[in-house]
Amino acid sequence: MVKKAIERYAQAGVDMNRAEEGVKRLLKWVGRSIKLRKDTGSSQLNIGYFANVIKIAPGLGLALSTDGVGTKVLVAQMVGKYDTIGIDCIAMNVNDVICVGAEPIAMLDYIAIEDPKPDLLEEIGKGLYKGAEIANISIVGGEVSQMKEVIKGEKKGYGLDLVGLCVGIIPLNKINVGQDVKENEVVIGLRSSGIHSNGLTLARNAIFTKNKIKADKYFPELKKTIGEELLTPTHIYVREVMEILKKGIRVKTLSNITSDGLLNLARSKAKIGYIIDNLPDPQPVFNLIQDYGKISDEEMYKVFNMGIGFCIVAPERDTDKVIKIVKKYKIDAQRIGYTVKDKDKKVLIKQKNLIGRDNNFYKG
Repeated sequence: MVKKAIERYAQAGVDMNRAEEGVKRLLKWVGRSIKLRKDTGSSQLNIGYFANVIKIAPGLGLALSTDGVGTKVLVAQMVGKYDTIGIDCIAMNVNDVICVGAEPIAMLDYIAIEDPKPDLLEEIGKGLYKGAEIANISIVGGEVSQMKEVIKGEKKGYGLDLVGLCVGIIPLNKINVGQDVKENEVVIGLRSSGIHSNGLTLARNAIFTKNKIKADKYFPELKKTIGEELLTPTHIYVREVMEILKKGIRVKTLSNITSDGLLNLARSKAKIGYIIDNLPDPQPVFNLIQDYGKISDEEMYKVFNMGIGFCIVAPERDTDKVIKIVKKYKIDAQRIGYTVKDKDKKVLIKQKNLIGRDNNFYKG
């Protein structure tokens, strides 16, 4: 089943096996640069966490992460709406930076574009500003690169790629990569706003390519068109997480649930497994994608967030405090599982009888 899922995703346009091998070869060289700086600018972590941290002063670190909106820009072209993808760009970056315990402070954006239409760039700018406002960061620079020969899209003249780089600050002794997670601690799931910015290639393939559904088709269960639903901005979790950290609540690890779904929990450093036994129902858009694409549970939970956009692991005694703060920001949160001793760092989703290991889900 896993092999079939990988093949299906490759047919949709994302070859995970090939990408994995390519990244491995890239890191063979890039990873060597980690040791080039010895004091100021020295890396405090290995590559592979949600963000890295470099030393910029005695006791002070700069967290860095980069990410993009991906093929969500193609949905924007189909719908003709560009004023929210900037929010996604901010979200994809700041939500990674907070995972090491850092406070995001600034971003750079990079827009590769087929044709620098002023109206299009202004709409993108509106979303970037809105995202920056929510995350309480400054966008201090960026680049617009005109690449007509390289960048294409769903709509002629509107091709683009939108990427960002976020930086945050953190005391070096407060870096959190899940090194202190213990067994019998609580996994708290924060609700996603929908599909966020991962899995759009598979979603588009299932809805638009295979079933020839138009982006303006209205679905009663969504209470909007499918195009509008897929464009729903990625939620930015900065405010709630920063309040939790600043109040001194003992947070053991933070996980941004993006590509790889709840397997992202296993990116924590501690040799701990995760039993997920209380997931809320995913939003209706995920059922639509699964039904139209005839996609297995294994693939759905590997590719999509399935309704949980962020996870916080905390001791039992602090669980209610975390949930109360999150709900203050009008985001649903609940206990979705707990930690166990496990050197293999498996993620078990009991409701779906799924076992996550080696970066894939399998039926138990």
